[in-house]
Amino acid sequence: MSNIHLKKGHLLIAEPSIIGDLSFNRSIIIIADHNTEGSIGFILNKPLSFTLQDLIPEIEIPFKVYNGGPVEQDNLYYIHKIPTLIPDSIEISQGLYWGGNFEKVTELIQQNKLDSNDIRFFLGYSGWETNQLTSELLAHTWILSENKHPKTIIEKVNTSFWKEKMLELGGDYSIWSNAPENPSYN
Repeated sequence: MSNIHLKKGHLLIAEPSIIGDLSFNRSIIIIADHNTEGSIGFILNKPLSFTLQDLIPEIEIPFKVYNGGPVEQDNLYYIHKIPTLIPDSIEISQGLYWGGNFEKVTELIQQNKLDSNDIRFFLGYSGWETNQLTSELLAHTWILSENKHPKTIIEKVNTSFWKEKMLELGGDYSIWSNAPENPSYN
């Protein structure tokens, strides 16, 4: 585990060793909340095959929806960087927020005042009970990383972000960056 102290806004990078875990294999997670009761995060790099319009037909703009994690996958969550427009938002860190008034979000979308660089939608979230995430970090399930792109993480993260992070880490991680998602295909 790195010597970074786990806190809101940090990224969790899935270790290559968690191959086979359908939810977390090659995931990058933003920690939205971390306290004595546990941690909440959202997988940033796992787009689903449908859009926000598929879930809410009155929203006419087809925002992508991402798999936020295995918990409460029938609930919609979102992170954004526009708290002045979305009341009741909770700051994650340095200009990045989650939640807020959803009626206002739909109104802003309908008025074309929000685009995919401002907000990202998720079904479900990733959650850990007290000390569970710390235990997983000590077991080398995750690599803890500072978020070097707090204000631009929404537009920065794409499906190749995990590979980019492996290359940044270098060493043996560089080898994993080019391995197939399922090593049995190799």
